[in-house]
Amino acid sequence: MDKMKPLRFGVLGAAKIARSFIAGVGPSEFVDIVAVASRDLAKGQQFANELGVPHAHGSYEALIDDPNVDAIYVPLPNTLHAEWVIKALNAGKHVLCEKPIAISQTDTLAMFEAARRNRRFLAEAYPYRAQEQTLALRRLLDEGAIGRVQTVFACFGVKFADPSNIRLDPERGGGALLDAGSYATNMVRMVAGEKPSRVNAIARWAQTQVDLTVIANLEFPSGLLGQISCSFNTAYHRHALIAGTDGILETTFLNSPPDAGPPEIHVRRGIPATTVRETITLAGGNGFLAEAESFARAVALGPEHWTGSTEQESIETIATLEAIARSIRSGNWENV
Repeated sequence: MDKMKPLRFGVLGAAKIARSFIAGVGPSEFVDIVAVASRDLAKGQQFANELGVPHAHGSYEALIDDPNVDAIYVPLPNTLHAEWVIKALNAGKHVLCEKPIAISQTDTLAMFEAARRNRRFLAEAYPYRAQEQTLALRRLLDEGAIGRVQTVFACFGVKFADPSNIRLDPERGGGALLDAGSYATNMVRMVAGEKPSRVNAIARWAQTQVDLTVIANLEFPSGLLGQISCSFNTAYHRHALIAGTDGILETTFLNSPPDAGPPEIHVRRGIPATTVRETITLAGGNGFLAEAESFARAVALGPEHWTGSTEQESIETIATLEAIARSIRSGNWENV
């Protein structure tokens, strides 16, 4: 990356996650945050001043039309992703969009079609995918460290109680499934390497009528079985258990280790319960930084340098989330 020109990012909105993204990528030599946008120019200017961003725009349109911006980071409410991602792509910008990339498979397909039509790179933001912990996990699976994977379980829980929190707002794509559940589903999809054929699920609900806790079973064409658990009503936890014919992998899948815990993978290379468990400790750091630099490499050098969710994975993750949501309401198995 030494000869790469810095990728100039603009950030849509002044949400808390936008603040975290800007602060996270601050040390990068390969990514510059050059502008932010807010529908309230005074608010945007204050936000930019606080974070040392050179320019603020008083509308989203002005940011995506800024000729000094190469790429757009989209941390808007879930229901606004498709609209503004497509507008940014049509304006000739590359786009890194917060998860979930959209609230429907139809929107997701339209977004990637816009990326192809405009010859721009679009990717869904899952910071854990850029971490060495996840890259090492993928290497272990590819090497057959635990044989053929038979089952995979991924869970993510965190507590949110304030009803004014956007995550609990049904009008803006709130709920545990589209937030924490998108991470767990993406993890299971990554391990499986294929789209599930059908799912069934059960949920508990918040007073705001969004899903507060969801558990779903996933059946894959290969015979692999998966399960995801996500919640906005538990103490923090974020783990995966992957069981193969010849061993077990246990891991967290963290956005920014070691702040959220040590980036460790526990491997049992053998069938008996007496098999010694090996602990692999990896380097970790700010997930926004790792992800943004991976995105910059992809733009400069080609999409094969992107460590994150592929187009197919993003499409199949949202298709799975849609099927889980249908199953919650129908009480039946639903095809993906």
